[in-house]
Amino acid sequence: MKSIQQLREQRAAKAKELRQLVEKTEVWKDEHQTQYDALEQEISSIDAQTDRFQKVMDVEAAEKNNIQDRANSEGISNDQAEFKQSQEKAIFSAWLRGGRDGLSNEQLQYVGARHRELQNAMGTGTGADGGYLAPNDYARTVISALKEYGGMREVATVIQTERGTELPYPTSNSTSDKGELVPESQRVSKSDPTFGTKSLFAYKFSSKVITVPIELLQDSVIDLEAFIRNQIVERLGRSTNEFYTVGSGVAQPEGIVTASAAGKIGSTGQVSTVSTDDLLDLKHAVDPAYRKAGKARWMFHDQTLKALKKLKDPSTSKPIWMPGYDMGEPDLIDGNPYTINQDMPEMAASAKSILYGDFSKYIIRDVMQMVLLRFDDSAYMEYGQVGFLAFMRSGGNNMDVGGAVKHYQNSAT
Repeated sequence: MKSIQQLREQRAAKAKELRQLVEKTEVWKDEHQTQYDALEQEISSIDAQTDRFQKVMDVEAAEKNNIQDRANSEGISNDQAEFKQSQEKAIFSAWLRGGRDGLSNEQLQYVGARHRELQNAMGTGTGADGGYLAPNDYARTVISALKEYGGMREVATVIQTERGTELPYPTSNSTSDKGELVPESQRVSKSDPTFGTKSLFAYKFSSKVITVPIELLQDSVIDLEAFIRNQIVERLGRSTNEFYTVGSGVAQPEGIVTASAAGKIGSTGQVSTVSTDDLLDLKHAVDPAYRKAGKARWMFHDQTLKALKKLKDPSTSKPIWMPGYDMGEPDLIDGNPYTINQDMPEMAASAKSILYGDFSKYIIRDVMQMVLLRFDDSAYMEYGQVGFLAFMRSGGNNMDVGGAVKHYQNSAT
């Protein structure tokens, strides 16, 4: 099996070969397209293998960062922080397997006020073992892993707060601000920037109940924490990303598609297509102040990427998709990087299917308190199962008022 470094080197070589094919070919012919398609498929296959390696490395790096963050925040050594986290992990694991009754007196004392505070706030309810305020490192690991789902967390600005109260956020549109020519001995004009505010709310999201067979709870070899965490991440990741993308903003996050301004509407007949001219028009509908900041990119569904990879530059007949081959260099569509978001609408009648602009103006706000409930009442025990239910609070809103992100909308007919 190849190492991740070998895969990266192989990918770089293939990407360089593809770029040279495009850049050095003066007249693009069918034989060149065949070579291009084969290289593109090889690069995609290498990317899939590299992603699997990278996920493992990211988990290891996140654990080290959690320890370092705790050491810094509590003013203790890394060894002490690691020991405290191992204690909390043992307590958390014992609670997952046996509920409150599974904790020793010493463990209950260690949890202390944190656990009692949650019990008083939540209540236990009939048949439930009550709630558990998940350790901060567990919550951070869950939130970090949410990036794997959807794409919005990869490009938005993510902030974390300890509480979930309404958070006013300042906004300003300076795209039309400019200075002036001042005649000699004349008074300068006043031009105060216009500021406003938008509110960031935190909404409650649930993982829905995750059922775990008793056999898994009893099997000490199984990493139960990771099993439940993966279930939480997958469910919350898909749910929250959908709202960050297409949420209405009414009693829910406002999605980036909902908040985006019109950039280009396809001509009649372009119900499920887009042209290179449309992409160019969409680009230039976004103010250069956002385009030249180095953050402008595309966002679309994977099926849209498939269509875009088939587009050719009208003047050269060459494909507009190009792979990055230096370390960390992104793949490009018409010169700009892109993000795949499976909650983006696919191309269809009147669909806002492609976004372009600076997505860092979209703010995702997470409340750093994750609650996990455990149920072992008859509704589950009759099937030899225990139920787990996670709650997290999060929200999102586009804080830009100057048109940082705009959309391409397919024709209605």
